Order: sequence, then C-alpha cells, then structure tokens
Amino acid sequence: MSGKNYIIEVEPAKPAKDGKPSIGPVYRSVFAKDGFPPPIEGLDSCWDIFRLSVEKYPNNRMLGRREIVDGKPGKYVWQTYKEVYDLVVKVGNSIRSCGIEEGGRCGIYGANCAEWIMSMEACNAHGLHCVPLYDTLGAGAVEFIICHAEVTIAFVEEKKIPELLKTFPNATKYLKTIVSFGKVTPQQKDEIEKFGVVVYAWDEFLLLGENKNYDLPVKHKSDICTIMYTSGTTGDPKGVMISNNSIVTLIAGVKRLLVSVNESLTVNDVYLSYLPLAHIFDRVIEECFINHGASIGFWRGDVKLLVEDIGELKPTIFCAVPRVLDRIHSGLQQKISAGGFIKQTMFNFAYAYKLRNLRKGLKHDEAAPICDKIVFSKVKQGLGGKVRLILSGAAPLASHVEEYLRVVSCAHVLQGYGLTETCAGTFVSIPHEMSMLGTVGPPVPNVDVCLESVPEMGYDALSRSPRGEVCVRGDTLFSGYYKREDLTKEVFEDGWFHTGDVGEWQPNGSLKIIDRKKNIFKLSQGEYVAVENLENIYGLVSAIDSIWVYGNSFESYLVAVVNPKKQAVEEWAQENELTGDFNSLCENPKLKEYILGELNKIGKEKKLKGFEFIKAVHVDPEPFDMERDLLTPTFKKKRPQLLKYYQNVIDNMYKSAK
Repeated sequence: MSGKNYIIEVEPAKPAKDGKPSIGPVYRSVFAKDGFPPPIEGLDSCWDIFRLSVEKYPNNRMLGRREIVDGKPGKYVWQTYKEVYDLVVKVGNSIRSCGIEEGGRCGIYGANCAEWIMSMEACNAHGLHCVPLYDTLGAGAVEFIICHAEVTIAFVEEKKIPELLKTFPNATKYLKTIVSFGKVTPQQKDEIEKFGVVVYAWDEFLLLGENKNYDLPVKHKSDICTIMYTSGTTGDPKGVMISNNSIVTLIAGVKRLLVSVNESLTVNDVYLSYLPLAHIFDRVIEECFINHGASIGFWRGDVKLLVEDIGELKPTIFCAVPRVLDRIHSGLQQKISAGGFIKQTMFNFAYAYKLRNLRKGLKHDEAAPICDKIVFSKVKQGLGGKVRLILSGAAPLASHVEEYLRVVSCAHVLQGYGLTETCAGTFVSIPHEMSMLGTVGPPVPNVDVCLESVPEMGYDALSRSPRGEVCVRGDTLFSGYYKREDLTKEVFEDGWFHTGDVGEWQPNGSLKIIDRKKNIFKLSQGEYVAVENLENIYGLVSAIDSIWVYGNSFESYLVAVVNPKKQAVEEWAQENELTGDFNSLCENPKLKEYILGELNKIGKEKKLKGFEFIKAVHVDPEPFDMERDLLTPTFKKKRPQLLKYYQNVIDNMYKSAK
C-alpha cells in the first residue's frame, strides 16, 4: 500500500460555536498545492471553448452519427468542427431573426444528437440561456420549466413534439417558436399554429437567417450560459444557473487532473454521447472533448443497441451511470458462466491473480499482461477495444462491480461525485489507486472542501474518522437557483455550498459518501426519490395508519413498512372470511397483497412515476414509537434508526421481490 495522501490542509478546523456545528479542516487536492490552475488564456465563455477549437482544428471530426443504409445501421459519418461551426452560425442568425435577444431563454428537448449540440452552441454564441427540457422529472415538469424560465423558443426532437404539445395552452404564454430537429407533420403544424406559435422543420429554420449577419454580443465569465432544472426535495424542480466561469474553471481543473495522472485528453479521443445532455455530467464531458478538438459520436437512442454502437464507434473514454455498468457486469458474468468449465476456471484464475497484483499496487496494465492478452482482451473488445477510461457518476457504484471492471476491462475505472450545483466533477478517484475502491476519490484541483458535523445524525467532522455534510467552495459553483433567492440562501453560507450529502474522509484523502442529510435519496438508476412527499401520498390510503418508505442507491425500486389501522384490517378480514387476531392477520400474505394493491391505486391516481411505486411491503401491527427510538418527540421518523430496526425485514423484501 502506498502511504500517499492526495489532499492538503489549507485552513484549520473550527469548533462548534453559537449553536452552529463544528467544521473540519478545509482541504484541497494535492495537485493544487501551489494554487488552482490559472484560467486558460482567451477562454472566458463556453462559446470560446468551441470557437477556439474551430480555429485550431477546423478539419477534425467533431460530431458523428450512424448512417442508416437500407434500414441497417452502417458506419459513423462525421461533420468536422468547421462544418458544425458554419451550421451553428446559421442557427444563431435564424434565432436572432425571430427577435430573440441576448439573455433570452432557449429550450432544448430531446435525445442527444448533433442538432442538440448545434442549438446549444448557437445559444453560447448569442449569449442566450440554454434551458434543457426533459421528462424524467414527471409529466408536468416540461410545462413548469417553460413557464418558470419563460422559454420563448424551443428546439425539439421530432418524436418529442407530441410531448411538447401536452404543455399547451399554458406554455404558449411564453413559447412562440418551435424548431424540430427533423421534420414536422402537416397535422402538427396546424395544431401548433392554432395557438399562435410558429413551428419550423430544421432545414426550413436554417433558411430564416440566410443573408443576415448578427453581431455576437461580448460575453463575460459571470454570464449565465445554462439553466439546468434539477429535482428538488419538495415540489417544483429548481433551475440551477450555471455561468460560463463555472464550466471554464471546471475544464481547467479536469485538464490539470488528467495531466497529473498522465491521462491527458488528445485530438484522437473519441466519446460516445448517450447520457442525457440535459444533465450536467454529460454536458461538461462534451465541453472537455470540444476543448481538445476530439470527437463525439451519438448513440441511436436505444439502450438495447448501446453495446453495438460502442463496437462501431470504438470510444476511448466511456462515461456511465451505475445502472449501465451493472448491466455490463451481469452480461459479462453470464457469458463467462456459459463458456464451459475450462473458460470459467481460466477466468477465475486470471481474475484472482490480477486482483492480487492490483492490490499490491501494480498498475492495471502491468498487473497481469498475459492474462490481459489471453482472457481479458475479449472484454476489452466488447467495449470496442480502445477504452482507456471508464468514468462512473450520478449514483454510487457497488464496490463489487467497480472491482470487477477494474480487473477485466483493461481500463481505468474511476468513480466521480458532483452535483448540478457544483458543475458536476467535484471529486474523482485516481487511476492505479486500488485503495480508493468504493470511494469518490479526492477533490478535483479547483475546489476547497470541508465537512460540517451533523450532530442530530451522530456525524462528527472532528472525530478520528471525520464524518459530516460535504461543503464545497470554488469557482465551479452555480450562481444560484433561478428566481429562488430563498432556496439559494438555504444552501450557501460564506461562499460554502452545502451539498446535503454526508461524507467520510479516508486516510488517503479520498471521500466516501455515506448518507443523505435530507430525506431524499437516489435509486440505482440515478433517479431522485423525495421520500417525505411519497409518504404523504401513500398515507392517503385509508387502511394505513403510517408508512415508512425505503430505498437506496444500490436498488432500483422502493419497499415499505406499514402500520395498518386495526379497524380497517378487521373489516377487511370479515369481508374476505379470514379469521385470526390482529397480529396474525398482519402476517397474512393476502393482507400484504391487499395493501400493495391500495398503494398502487393511489400511486396511479396521483400519476406517480414508475420508480416511485412500492414493490414490496412489510406489515407491522405495532406502530412506530419513541420507546424504540423510531420517532422524534415531534413524531418525525428517524430514518437511520428505522433502517437499523427493520434491516432484516428490508433485506428479505429485496431478496423476495427480485
């Protein structure tokens, strides 16, 4: 084990004072020990990132998509930086000819594609706020975002037009122009124009700005370039305002980090664009690629065809969410177990041998070159054969999956952590450091980080293994929640952003995320669940006294423990001719079925999203109480204690529901 420490202390700890909790020391990355990377010369805005690369690398392949030949997917066909630039200029002039000025809000709605990037770059050029629209936030979210951000023009994937129409008539108060990434049907045109909204097919829109040349406004670092809406704990999505400076600073930090670990990006790097551009993780990665004159190929939009797209594109960097990596992991395991005895034995031997050497501190390409060549190269080919970095973000990656991929993928597998509010990359693990398994690594070299104690949850930032709420300071931070100064003040204090996540420092300077301060968590597919909100909805079921909903980021669905109303259960038993006292009725599988059915009914009625439905319940006749430390004196649920108390029940529910 190398006794390396990847962080340095820049400010001492502060004891608890005036009712405020204690704060641990402030740390930053060891790669920033002589200061943060200076801003890159001439790079003040997201537009500069693209513009400078067009000047430097006009003929490099920039955006690629698979050609469909006779209904079959063929090779990737590419547009160069210069070709994309020429189209972006046209899009920009067309937007301006619709009367939209600097600071206007432009919505983009649809799967990643070349037109998405072009629309985004046109916003960057003309100082418009790019507002991604996406529907995983629930049915009303797109309408809410259009109205809240006052979006006047929206670029939309062809097949999302019907979805956009659902926001009418309310959205038409603001939305005046719609541009399809492809075509528009005559019926759609009629329907949209009834509301006084103009709609264009992509090619038609490009002609609007012909022979018009609008001057580009001067852009400043502090200008907002995008407003990204993110699911809040309660109610409406929050618009996170991200400035040019956040993205430009992040790029400088990522560059410094990659140089420090000998993994710099080059013009030859290739990226598969499939994670939604509507989220910050993918957006900043693509900005990094554009900054280096590298290539971005788009998937076909179908997760079942993802592996095939990878095989054709042969990316060098692969970003994923744990859900995708879980799929790859189980797919590989199936293939190996189906490969007969010799392959399985050989694989197991090679795996154990390589893992042992990795743990000794050997680099992944030196740990077992022969095993790589004979056994693991097949896995590498499955990812196209060229992947050198696999980056996982958005939710925690299970340690056994991370370890497995580190051994078999012949690439670095790095886990990162960040929020929309911190412009994505805030922590990322370091290549070749096996001891960082299960952590999100140290901070990136452009932020300061400290932990703040959370006494009510028993987390102490000054203890020997320091734990507390993760707080971040630096130029990558967002500029506030759009039109919600109140919410901004809640999370900002003296320049520190409070993430709401609880972390624990490891001896090597990496961080482990161990809890959520507020009662909101993510499922394994990266979807947020605001649990109090759900409990309020499910509490409407008349047979229920109280309900505790549980999920975690290693499972893809929710389970619950229910205290039923005694009278309701007895009436139900009579109707169904079941005998027994209250306690034995609560153990009856038929009662569980009935309660699950009622929960699903209310879920459908309240239009809950698929992942918000409960898949298994445990019925406890004894109500949650203070005696067992399950409730606070004000009857709020103590979630960590509930989990401890019901751990076996929860484990069994997840086992049996699979």
